[in-house]
Amino acid sequence: MTGSVAPGIAQRSRAARRRAAAGRVPLALLVPAGLGLIFLVLPLVGLLARAPWATLPQRLTAPGVLTALRLSVQTATLATLFCLLLGVPLAWLLARVDFPGRRLVRALVTVPLVLPPVVGGVALLLVFGRRGLLGGWLDATFGITLPFSTTGVVLAESFVAMPFLVIAVEGALRGADRRYEEAAATLGAGRWTIFTHVTLPLVAPGVTAGAVLCWARALGEFGATITFAGNYPGRTQTMPLAVYLALETDLQAAVVLSLILLTVSVGILAALRDRWVTGP
Repeated sequence: MTGSVAPGIAQRSRAARRRAAAGRVPLALLVPAGLGLIFLVLPLVGLLARAPWATLPQRLTAPGVLTALRLSVQTATLATLFCLLLGVPLAWLLARVDFPGRRLVRALVTVPLVLPPVVGGVALLLVFGRRGLLGGWLDATFGITLPFSTTGVVLAESFVAMPFLVIAVEGALRGADRRYEEAAATLGAGRWTIFTHVTLPLVAPGVTAGAVLCWARALGEFGATITFAGNYPGRTQTMPLAVYLALETDLQAAVVLSLILLTVSVGILAALRDRWVTGP
């Protein structure tokens, strides 16, 4: 009996030593990890430390701040609705339809993620400007001018934000259980009925997460907006553009505007924590 117990105790002891060794954090990794964390957090700490807390309520209710905030929320919301209208079908196409060139289409969809936003603004001008590929026809036929307008802001934000929605929805579609759709088809449901009554409810969390990320990205867009839509207060000056302008004249105003965007970003991450952040 004693002989059989001793090997078991020794085996547990060796397992405990292996777990302890695995749990040790190498100093060569701990130091750069800590420096990386400090590098990311320190600018946020500096922003909070330099915030004019005493005059914050008055600055938040300043006409320029409220105008930029209202325009940012309106354009980001419209851009998100536009992205939902076009992005969800596009994500379904990429996830469910096997067609020649699908990898190329997926790569093209994700180009705005890595394309410098200023380049995206130039590209939008070349297409929707008065002398652009479509802009000239829109101006001559319907009298519609998109650059340097609120609609131009919505287009610029949609261009840079739609990939976030498409990627999130495509991932949700690929992970959804298709047996429910097959069962609905067996019962005689049409494709549109299956999509609206089965597929969309299945991937609703993914669509919601993608829409929230899309909205947040649109709210923080700067490069494509200022290139394609300009920086006109009350018409195209969104929050990021107002921050850029305030840096030249009033640093505290720029800090206040940055705090608003920081608060929105933290709120978005908190809302999506269960979906996008794993771990205890």
